[in-house]
Amino acid sequence: MMALAVVLSFLLPLAGTLILAFSAGRLGPRTSSVIGVGSVGLAALATAWTVISHAGGSEGVTLWTWIAVGNFQPTIGLAVDGLALVMMSVITGVGFLIHLFAAWYMTGEEGITRFYAWMNLFVFSMMLLVLGDNLLLLFLGWEGVGLCSYGLIGYYYQGSANGRAAFKAFVVTRIGDVFLALGLFLIFMELDTLDIQTVLARAPELWTSGSDVANLAALLVLGGALGKSAQVPLHTWLPDAMAGPTPVSALIHAATMVTAGVYLIARLNGLFLLAPDVLLLVGVIGAVSLLLAAFAALAQTDIKRVLAYSTMSQIGYMFLALGVGAFDAAIFHLVTHAFFKALLFLSAGAVIISCHHEQDMDKLGGLWRKLPVAYGGFIVGGAALVALPLVSAGFFSKDEILWQAMAADQTGLLIVGLLGAVLTGIYTVRLILGTFHGEPGSDHARHPEPGTNPVTHHLPLVVLAILSTFIGAWIYPGLGDLFPAAPGESVHTGHTLLQVLAMGAAIAGLLIAAWLFLWQRDWLADKARHGIGARLWTLWHNAWGFDAVFEGLLVRPWQWTVKILRVDLVNLVMNLPAVLAKAFNAGLVRSQNGRVRSYALVMVFGATVILLTLALLPGGVA
Repeated sequence: MMALAVVLSFLLPLAGTLILAFSAGRLGPRTSSVIGVGSVGLAALATAWTVISHAGGSEGVTLWTWIAVGNFQPTIGLAVDGLALVMMSVITGVGFLIHLFAAWYMTGEEGITRFYAWMNLFVFSMMLLVLGDNLLLLFLGWEGVGLCSYGLIGYYYQGSANGRAAFKAFVVTRIGDVFLALGLFLIFMELDTLDIQTVLARAPELWTSGSDVANLAALLVLGGALGKSAQVPLHTWLPDAMAGPTPVSALIHAATMVTAGVYLIARLNGLFLLAPDVLLLVGVIGAVSLLLAAFAALAQTDIKRVLAYSTMSQIGYMFLALGVGAFDAAIFHLVTHAFFKALLFLSAGAVIISCHHEQDMDKLGGLWRKLPVAYGGFIVGGAALVALPLVSAGFFSKDEILWQAMAADQTGLLIVGLLGAVLTGIYTVRLILGTFHGEPGSDHARHPEPGTNPVTHHLPLVVLAILSTFIGAWIYPGLGDLFPAAPGESVHTGHTLLQVLAMGAAIAGLLIAAWLFLWQRDWLADKARHGIGARLWTLWHNAWGFDAVFEGLLVRPWQWTVKILRVDLVNLVMNLPAVLAKAFNAGLVRSQNGRVRSYALVMVFGATVILLTLALLPGGVA
């Protein structure tokens, strides 16, 4: 029975995609919404059935052999273990709530059938990624997620900026995918298999810890993870991905795409444990991404871009946990982050739709009484984001990450994590105050549209709000012996002190934000307009200038090269003999004109040339 449930959870979103994609526009908006939402809802029920039926350990379902070339025989096989069940639950559960909210958000939009076809395919691709029992099948889902992100980010394709954002996301993540593909080639060449469990079993037998091949394989896999999870330096696509509809942003940033890199490293944990230097690099990259994104979030005015940089920062926490060997803590934060970040994005979507697609904080404000459900979503989701002590899900998962960093004696990573907690409190309070408090900044904020649906609008927000509290942390099952023991699992000395520090960091961020944005607002605004404050604002608003650097180092040289190569130099060289022959022929044809005077002139000219040549030769004319 479990095998049937796994297959249904895997195939139902695909069935929804096929029905919608081949409807040829014959389905109305309501029917498309029912199919799109219903297929993911049924997949969520099938996932619940799988969780209930799972007997523990790892169970597999092989559907058929995909390719058979010598020893290379990858299957279409689904592997279910604790990690897969957690990811399935997040993808289908949170994904269903996002689809349900989209039924309200997308009301009146054109292309609803296309929207849900892409959304369902996105969920199917992510399920394929986490259920695949071999790396080739995982890579197929990996590429499917990238393709769907292009279609969904560029959903409003009439705007050229949206098309550029979709293209940017596709290209930047493809850079990471090239590294991952090379990593898979290397793994297959060295281990003669792509089956995940076999790879994890053979790697310690054939590779020594810290060997060049282990380091190279881990580095290549890390390159792929950086692209999908938007970590430095392959992070520039993430803020621009806000061009898509807000439910798309919630799906990409909360439950699916950006968590794929975290899942990949956790799934191949045995490979990274053989490359301790690369594993530490994972943590350092996470720490750097965490800080850079937190500072960038301080200087954004678009509410969705604030949340985008927040996502990058929180994924940085997950990478930090992976880097110290706390794989379970990373997945724990992945789960709680899915709850509260989906809540924040959907609440932002409620604000955007109610205020006539306005999402600039400078033009919002004064909405807390007019949009109480969305305001409540921001308060609860914001509390989880800043890890408000004891009452929020984010506190328990983030505390576990900081504790594991401390237990691993990575003091630098611990300090970065605590500083990130302070910054998170500052930009979260700024986001909530700028959106819901103060005077309305435009008529859009003064006269929001009231109409909301208790099922498609209220229900997803309320469920996610409940999951973003400590209840969401309590339902996390823990992954037992799926991962090697983390540094802090057998040590508890100092954990209480660390919890006090973490609480202090979160509360300090809130107090600093209250002081800056409530009592020193005019002073802060003046500092942001002049001197070093203005320069810092510009630097952080432009996300440390990574886009400008990449534009100068990569994009413009590439465009210049393409411009030169529009004229095919090789083709020109190959055509040169033909051009010369044609010109010589044209000259000969013109000389054969039938005029005696011309022939006589040519003869005299030829004779003169011959005599002059002979005269100039050594010895002269005899």
